[in-house]
Amino acid sequence: MADSLVIVESPAKAKTIGKYLGNKYIVKASMGHIRDLPKSQIGVEISNGFEPKYITIRGKGNVLKELKNASKKVKKIYLAADPDREGEAIAWHLAHYLDLGENEPCRVVFNEITKQAVKDAFKSPRVINKDLVNAQQARRILDRLVGYQISPLLWKKVKKGLSAGRVQSVACKLINDRENEIKEFVPEEYWTITALLQQGKESFEARYYSLEKDNKELHSQEDVNRVLEALVSAEYRVGEVKQKERLRNPSPPFITSSLQQEAARKLNFRAAKTMSVAQQLYEGIDLGKEGTVGLITYMRTDSTRISPVAQEETKEMIAERYGAEYIPSATRDYSKKNSNAQDAHEGIRPSSVHRTPEEVKPYLSRDQHRLYKLIWERFVASQMASAIMDTVTADINAGAVLFRATGSKVKFPGFTKVYIEGNDDGVTEEDRLLPPLETGDLLVAGEIDPKQHFTQPPPRYTEARLVKALEEMGIGRPSTYAPTLETIQKRGYVAIEEKKFVPTELGELVVQLMSDFFPEILDVDFTAHMEEELDEVEEGKEDWVKVLDTFYRPFKKRLEVAEEEMKEVEIQDEVSDIPCEKCGRLMVYKMGRFGKFLACSGFPDCRNTKPIVKDTGVVCPSCHEGKIIERRSKKGRIFYGCDRYPECEFISWDKPSAKRCPQCHAMMVEKKAKGEIVLRCVECGHQEEVAESAEE
Repeated sequence: MADSLVIVESPAKAKTIGKYLGNKYIVKASMGHIRDLPKSQIGVEISNGFEPKYITIRGKGNVLKELKNASKKVKKIYLAADPDREGEAIAWHLAHYLDLGENEPCRVVFNEITKQAVKDAFKSPRVINKDLVNAQQARRILDRLVGYQISPLLWKKVKKGLSAGRVQSVACKLINDRENEIKEFVPEEYWTITALLQQGKESFEARYYSLEKDNKELHSQEDVNRVLEALVSAEYRVGEVKQKERLRNPSPPFITSSLQQEAARKLNFRAAKTMSVAQQLYEGIDLGKEGTVGLITYMRTDSTRISPVAQEETKEMIAERYGAEYIPSATRDYSKKNSNAQDAHEGIRPSSVHRTPEEVKPYLSRDQHRLYKLIWERFVASQMASAIMDTVTADINAGAVLFRATGSKVKFPGFTKVYIEGNDDGVTEEDRLLPPLETGDLLVAGEIDPKQHFTQPPPRYTEARLVKALEEMGIGRPSTYAPTLETIQKRGYVAIEEKKFVPTELGELVVQLMSDFFPEILDVDFTAHMEEELDEVEEGKEDWVKVLDTFYRPFKKRLEVAEEEMKEVEIQDEVSDIPCEKCGRLMVYKMGRFGKFLACSGFPDCRNTKPIVKDTGVVCPSCHEGKIIERRSKKGRIFYGCDRYPECEFISWDKPSAKRCPQCHAMMVEKKAKGEIVLRCVECGHQEEVAESAEE
């Protein structure tokens, strides 16, 4: 008969842990938090030391009753919520409800949900860490003070349904500032000159480097003409040749932010989806005969530290699977990579490196497998030897003009045999081999290709870029990024266009008002300092009430000024010339989560809406009558379809081209490859370049 009750947050986690602990334990789920601040009011007694007024969350009555009844039948209660501030707060609320004493060693934590880790954790339960709880309370109350006092002001002065928060306001400001940079950007012209050269039977490319030993940049056609004139009748001879060996080191194991960034780049996952799938992998997957196992360590972490046991296990696997030469001479230590990291947990890694992606694939959904594979490969690569590259740089003298050619090849693949980190620009490193070159060699010159370019403005933020920026600035913490990005979209402050954030008129207005009346909330340094103070509360170095009081005194004065001086603003919709087909009134442009759309100006009497149609200028390859237009799925993803739908059901995720395949005359579509847009035939696979470069 069971003599202990274990409470976790979710049924999935309860199921996994229950199998490890056996019949002496009853494992139940609290279904997340059981108490919170009330939604209908601020819920904080500011004058009484910021005392929170917690209430039972609506709908949790039956869960609490079940937990209470179960607690009466056992001798011991263990609280095993996640190992972070949030989990500590959940445990604290449960302890309060179940009348557990403050000195009761009831708290159990583990970084991975495996049989050994769970059993070891239950050997040494501890008391609830009040510093962690206070840090979570301080953050919750701080956000409540900001949100529940600025938001009503925005409702009154702008429109209902708006909200303001510490992290979300800074995120919106970053997006707005980037948009202003793009609008104010003045492109600058520049040119490149590429020479196609031949050594024997082998050809290679060299780039213009300087004219008359002056590393002169090419900014105009006149500059290019001077170089081309200097090349008339010039001999192309090899000058100095430099060869060297270059080491390329692996990236550290994932932390929360880098996992979100890489999943966005390689898997096209939104931040919220990444965290949801990672939670499933952490809480446990049924692996058939092996039973339910947590496949990864805790996924909310800012530390790249790895346990020595996991490192040794990985070394053995690498030697067995890839060879002893793939083990680095010294064990890699990433623990000091991030000076701001709290280091409460390890980096994100497989709970056992021997569970390969191939082995567990039959038990995982497609998304689970793709994310697990990413985590497994990144971790294994982080423990492998560096890649060794042989690089060659050759100067090519052509009269007064100097060209430079570079080449590289992989001498030893090292970690790249398993994994190469992605980047936001979509450019991959590849071998560029040069033929054997010796100083004085005479080369045969082929085509000389001058090209005009223009500098590009800084790119708009993708989710990955924004998460990276927030992390680098010290804004928010691992658990806050995904909900922050969701909130700014739901409130209509930003829209997503081509997977990038674009500020809406409403977002720009709210940021301007916040900047005028609450500049500290938008100040990056101020917000980052607040995060540091909350971390110090967690470490027991700061009093949480003092931190809140220091913030609130000047904030209250700002509120009073804003209440008096902030003027009411009415946002006018842009009227189109398109009549509503239902009532005849003109439609207006609105901004939604996925960009602009048309809505009837007669709202709420008429609720008709429709997308803004973008004509691609391509005739439908299926019915040969309709036009291909750009559409959006319910999740905001762009696709292309015939404007005669539903009569014609042609759709394509890739943008069709008006050009037909020169080999089989089938439809060609635009594809992105190595940062460039190419046309690819859907039938025979024939591919050719187009003039435009893919937008970042």
